[in-house]
Amino acid sequence: MTDFSDLLSGYLRFRQTEYRRQRGRWDELSEGQSPKVMVIACSDSRVDPAQIFDTSPGEIFVVRNIANLVPPFELGGGRHGVSAALEFAVTQLEVPEIVVMGHGACGGVHAALTQRFKGAPAGRGGFIAHWVDMLDEARDRIVAEHGEGKEAIRALELETVRVSIANLRTFPCIPEREAAGTLTIHGAYFAIRDGVLHVMDDDGEFHEAS
Repeated sequence: MTDFSDLLSGYLRFRQTEYRRQRGRWDELSEGQSPKVMVIACSDSRVDPAQIFDTSPGEIFVVRNIANLVPPFELGGGRHGVSAALEFAVTQLEVPEIVVMGHGACGGVHAALTQRFKGAPAGRGGFIAHWVDMLDEARDRIVAEHGEGKEAIRALELETVRVSIANLRTFPCIPEREAAGTLTIHGAYFAIRDGVLHVMDDDGEFHEAS
């Protein structure tokens, strides 16, 4: 099991190897960043976008949260972490592409499907429940069609990508840039068990990347 001391050991290895090897790159990055892709992914420890896409420092702007969800555009109270990151990436960094990536064996999707935290107080599952309830409409539709077994889990995992992309388009800055041809949105799904990435087509269906 990795603990903080292991992380420090990893840092020392990084300083002696990758940091030295890419020192010029780090010097450039100290002056600013200009990533071309924003990736919205799950916080799950098994699905690191930088590793899956084999990227170097500074190449992707990443936001990770439970079940890779994007909330709809809202102006009410609260701290809008995903919305702020999205706004920064699109209007300040002006990334030309956004990727929403779901994944297999997602705990957030399992929580949404089983509703295990429904009614729990904040700090004891309530925050999770209120976050994944963005999937309630999709959940009800999928349960009606597939029940609550493996097929439903896979279907809801894929649906997190579609729901998040639909919510992305409620932000005024997104459709205006899509219409202008300066922003493209992609959907993807990483299957942990076999390490295969699936990419969403224009019809919302997923196909193995090649």
